[in-house]
Amino acid sequence: MIGSREASEYSKSSIEKILPPLIQKNFVIVSGLAKGADTLAHEITMQYGGNTIAVLGTGFFHVYPKQNENLAHKMSKNQLLVTEYPPYITPKKWNFPMRNRIISGLSQGVVITEAKEKSGTVSTMEHALENGKEIFAIPGSIFSPLSAGPHHLILEGAKPVWDGHQILEELLK
Repeated sequence: MIGSREASEYSKSSIEKILPPLIQKNFVIVSGLAKGADTLAHEITMQYGGNTIAVLGTGFFHVYPKQNENLAHKMSKNQLLVTEYPPYITPKKWNFPMRNRIISGLSQGVVITEAKEKSGTVSTMEHALENGKEIFAIPGSIFSPLSAGPHHLILEGAKPVWDGHQILEELLK
């Protein structure tokens, strides 16, 4: 589950609607612990009693963004935090596209909530496509710049979804 760092209430509502059927079928929700949609995916998964994995783009001593230190600490007790970096590695902009390949690698399918057309979210989708993962995009308002990424992916063949059961139908074929 990925999306914009500037996720709107639309992302939150979409995630709350899509996750319950996946959690009921014991799917593990993977995201990147970034602010916005990633944070929402982790928090909502735990709120519904599901399991989640956060893939970090830093070492464990430097959780990024700082505002998610409490979330990372909470997740470290009952969920999973993963990083390919030694503990002392600080945030570097090139670490995050590298992290995105791990998010897609761990995932059976990738769901995008909201994103601008050019964003790290779209680069995660490119990794997912290269690795034969199922791609799902939540359609949004034609007036929102954060709908451009999902709409572009739908044009390129991503499956438009608005309910978690649609994702289950594809993944459990």
